[in-house]
Amino acid sequence: MDSEEIYQKYYSNLFFFILKKVKDEVVTKDILQTSFLKIHEKKHQLKEKSKLKAWVFQIVRNEIDNHFYSINTQPFKELPSESFTEGACCLDRFIDELPILYQAPVKLIYFEGKSQQKAANLLGISLAAVKGRIRRAKEILKEKFITCCKYQVNENNQLIGEPDCEVCNS
Repeated sequence: MDSEEIYQKYYSNLFFFILKKVKDEVVTKDILQTSFLKIHEKKHQLKEKSKLKAWVFQIVRNEIDNHFYSINTQPFKELPSESFTEGACCLDRFIDELPILYQAPVKLIYFEGKSQQKAANLLGISLAAVKGRIRRAKEILKEKFITCCKYQVNENNQLIGEPDCEVCNS
């Protein structure tokens, strides 16, 4: 089955499946687009054609999980602005303390403005690996902000509050 046939056969079901989970039509379309891109790129890996539907839905479920995971693990959502970096007293130190495995993609994406795909190409790793490393780096950074700078976490799992950092206050 080629990509167009898969798209025609499953688009409608997948659209409503995603929409039911994320409750946002724009996000649904983004997840659907990313999912179909992965389906197209990896369809040659499907060994048993009889498992196509389960395989397609698993890709979509993974993309939904990636969406919610990225929302819940972001200490910052875009390139840090000067006002953010001024308030985030230890950001440079925390990033420098990251293992190089996580530090390199963070610097390429958030400070040099590279796309995740460009960072993957520069680092010689897959896009999925870059996304995983960014997720893990964000988890580490968030924990450091909570521990050192005494930030709090709101109901959306985002950092809030003012820094009360022993390092910066000394």
